Amino acid sequence: LSSQLRHQLDVHLRQVSDLSNVQFDILASLMRADGQHRRMTDIADDVVLSRSGLTYQVGLLEEKGLVARAPSHDDERSTNVELTDEGRQQFLEVLPGHVDIVRSVIFDVISVDEAQSFGRTLGRLRERLRSLPPRSTQSRT
Repeated sequence: LSSQLRHQLDVHLRQVSDLSNVQFDILASLMRADGQHRRMTDIADDVVLSRSGLTYQVGLLEEKGLVARAPSHDDERSTNVELTDEGRQQFLEVLPGHVDIVRSVIFDVISVDEAQSFGRTLGRLRERLRSLPPRSTQSRT
C-alpha cells in the first residue's frame, strides 16, 4: 500500500511541480512546525531521512527558493530550516491534489467504519513508532 501510494503521489508531484516526495515531506514537516522552521535534525527524524540525504534535499529546496537555512539561535551546533513564502505557496498549491490522491486510493474504497478502524490502528502504530528512539540518536557505523 505504501509503495503504491507513494508512486501515485510521485506521479502527481511530477505533473504539477518539480518537487519529489521527499521534498514535499520536508515542506509538510515545516508547515506543521510552530513558526514554520525546524532544526535539520528534527526534520531528518520526522521524514526518516539520513542527515546527508536531508542536507542534499534541503539544498535543492533552497536553490528553488522554497526554504532558507540559518544557524540556530538556541544551539550553535544546529542549523534551522525555515519555509519561505514561496515554499508555503507551492506546498499549498500541491496539497489539494495530494489529498485527493490519498482519498481516492484509500478512503473512497472503504466504508466509514473501516476508515475509523483504520485510523485507530494507524494511530496506535504511529504512537509505537514514535516511542522508539529517534533516528538521530542512533549511533552511525
